[in-house]
Amino acid sequence: RFQWPGETLVHTSLLVKELVNDRLCVCQEHLSNTDHSLPLLQPAIGVGSTFEGWCPFREHEAIYSLLVPLKAPHGYAFHLELVTTEEMPAKDSRICVELQCTRTQEQMLDKNMLCFVHHREEEITSQRPSLLSTLCTGSYLDVQKIALCFQDLVRLTWAALPQWHHYRMNVLPSCRSCNLQLTKASGKPFYVKVMFGVQQGDSDIFLSSQTTDAIFFPSTMWPESYAVAQEKIFRQMARQAPHGSFHRECLHVCARFVLGTGFSISIMKAVVMHLLVTISLEKWHRRDFLQRLEDIMYYLHYCLEEQ
Repeated sequence: RFQWPGETLVHTSLLVKELVNDRLCVCQEHLSNTDHSLPLLQPAIGVGSTFEGWCPFREHEAIYSLLVPLKAPHGYAFHLELVTTEEMPAKDSRICVELQCTRTQEQMLDKNMLCFVHHREEEITSQRPSLLSTLCTGSYLDVQKIALCFQDLVRLTWAALPQWHHYRMNVLPSCRSCNLQLTKASGKPFYVKVMFGVQQGDSDIFLSSQTTDAIFFPSTMWPESYAVAQEKIFRQMARQAPHGSFHRECLHVCARFVLGTGFSISIMKAVVMHLLVTISLEKWHRRDFLQRLEDIMYYLHYCLEEQ
């Protein structure tokens, strides 16, 4: 028996996003009072099935995923280096951290005004630890170090959050994200996954800390993610779709079909998104449900044969 995504999912998504963004403000304020140079935390972006409105899991199994964009702190710059070796897919990149001199022309004459570019790191470590020495491996931003740092921040600052007394918080083990179990006073838990990413230019494509299927994936590798772009597409379609549109329910049913089979839900999602572009939204009504399911299965079969 299928359970359709309901108002509870929408309500909880909004609640989680507000909670995480409040948490980010507290963490950023805490970081501004320390002597460490750390990436700037930008407002979280809700991504994945729960924020797109078609979660294939039951309500108590849903995972609310958010991506937190990172920006280089003052005195640093992030440069993306595409990896093109045979061992790594071309869509995986490293994020090189480069030092920038921030001194003005007048400050250049002041011997007490130090910077990482023009002075040895050991001369100024006592003033402000370098980002390269805290969250990097070599010159590259390290996913695992960032994830562990954020997990520690969440534990340290949880009590400073206005809503903290409404939930019992538990940080779950993860080396590439910050996974939280939040339990309400009623004893009902829900799960939050906070990932990190660096935006590619002004696009909706990010290099993210999301997990991969690779057996060995270096901590300095950041896979390319289209999750933000996909969420925007779903949001746009929801605005354009006529009343009674059933496109998200179609995706929900198809994703439920493949749960536990080893078949990737992301592939099923790609198939449905392709058909949403090629078939008018007016033809995704409840009365067209069986026909759209048939179209999805037919196109999936076609794609598999082409492979």
